[in-house]
Amino acid sequence: MPKRKIGTHNVSAIGFGAMSFAGFFGAADDAVSLQTMADVIEVGINFWDTSNIYGMGRSENLIGQFFADNPQASKDVFLATKAGIIPGPPRRFDNSESYIRGELDASLNRLNRDHVELYYIHRRDPDTEIEVVAETMGKLIDEGLIGGWGLSEVSPTTIRRAHAVTPVMAVQNEYSLWTRQPELGVLGTCAALGIAFVPFSPLARGVLSDVDLDPPAFENHDFRKANPRFNPPNWSDNMERVRAFRALAASKGLPTSALALAWVLNRGDHLIPIPGSRTGAHVRDWRHAATLSLSPADIAEIETVLPAGWAYGDRYSMDQRQGVEHYA
Repeated sequence: MPKRKIGTHNVSAIGFGAMSFAGFFGAADDAVSLQTMADVIEVGINFWDTSNIYGMGRSENLIGQFFADNPQASKDVFLATKAGIIPGPPRRFDNSESYIRGELDASLNRLNRDHVELYYIHRRDPDTEIEVVAETMGKLIDEGLIGGWGLSEVSPTTIRRAHAVTPVMAVQNEYSLWTRQPELGVLGTCAALGIAFVPFSPLARGVLSDVDLDPPAFENHDFRKANPRFNPPNWSDNMERVRAFRALAASKGLPTSALALAWVLNRGDHLIPIPGSRTGAHVRDWRHAATLSLSPADIAEIETVLPAGWAYGDRYSMDQRQGVEHYA
């Protein structure tokens, strides 16, 4: 697996998002999740991402269990987790020092760690100045509890303000062929400041694959059930484009997910996408994306089929978009 830089560390060019272990995208099986982590290690992915609220600790607990059973993996994995969202109803956000410290302590206990390499503010609390948050994170770095800090779903202005106080290691926003807003300033800001950009949902929440999803069959707790893009009439219109992209990938002898992920990786050397999966089989579909070389002609073909702004519907429902910074 090729490497990319995050802070002063070299990590796998493709990371792994552990949100699916919590059942956000359909039922998850803990035994299968543990095997998936073994498969992820086997293919050379050593940058993992989770959060305190993924299954209200379930994802972190599973990772901690895996580390307890595999101590070398705990040493080898560059681990990121997050805090800042307090699920509702009503959903709210807390970036205070007392909250951040309390949640970090709880996360470390679940993860069987005395530190994490990267700690994100999952959503910005507008009632707390970002400079104050940056100072808190600087203290945690000085205390050795975290190696660096990051921000999620934020604007270029927030990134610059935060970075001026305590250098930001990574910014994590949604980015893929069907969600391209970070091109409006975030990608460039991160590149200019030497910050890694970590695209989450780089495979469009499972859409950019070789298998049709069936949104009406999603379980009620499935995160995508309320997403406008997965509901009629948007869904059928979106699938017309997706099937055309599948055909393009097939013509190149590639899984759809691998071509979609290769496009993300092609957007800059500072991008480290974190696709997720409930099974190792899917990981093997896209693990070679980091070794794919896309020519200008390839990029032009892809963006003819899936041009910027092609997806019908918002990427979040009104409830889900709370805490996401809007800009541009």
